[in-house]
Amino acid sequence: MSLDNKPTSDTPKTLSAIPLTDPSVTSAGEPTIGALVRDATAQVSSLVRAEVELAKAETVAEVKKAATGSAFFVVAGVVLLYSSFFFFFFLGELLSVWLPRWASFLIVFVLMVLVAAVAGLLGFLKVRKIRGPRKTIASVKEVQTVLQGAKRS
Repeated sequence: MSLDNKPTSDTPKTLSAIPLTDPSVTSAGEPTIGALVRDATAQVSSLVRAEVELAKAETVAEVKKAATGSAFFVVAGVVLLYSSFFFFFFLGELLSVWLPRWASFLIVFVLMVLVAAVAGLLGFLKVRKIRGPRKTIASVKEVQTVLQGAKRS
């Protein structure tokens, strides 16, 4: 009220009360359905985020292995395609001093193929060690069985 006893418009008509009990708990002391759903949603969301992070961590490690293995394939391809022409021509000419020219260049060709085969084998062995995200798969299966058990009960 103002000094001239007239009510002002900025005075609230009702006052909000501070609850003395937890609104998410019933009178019997058990949580309400809404609170349970909210908690379950938050926990499932946290679980999904954790699973995604685990998958990322495992996948990054496997991608690094794949990159290392593919580097050997690149080396094999470069040696096979370009064959370091000048060195191998030099070697062929050098061998032609003691052997017929065709035999010396055949030896150089076989040497180039062997280098490419060894590099390809090293790349294959490196790539073969790549595995899927085993921990993530096991964790997801475990969560699936827990959720199915909760769904049944």
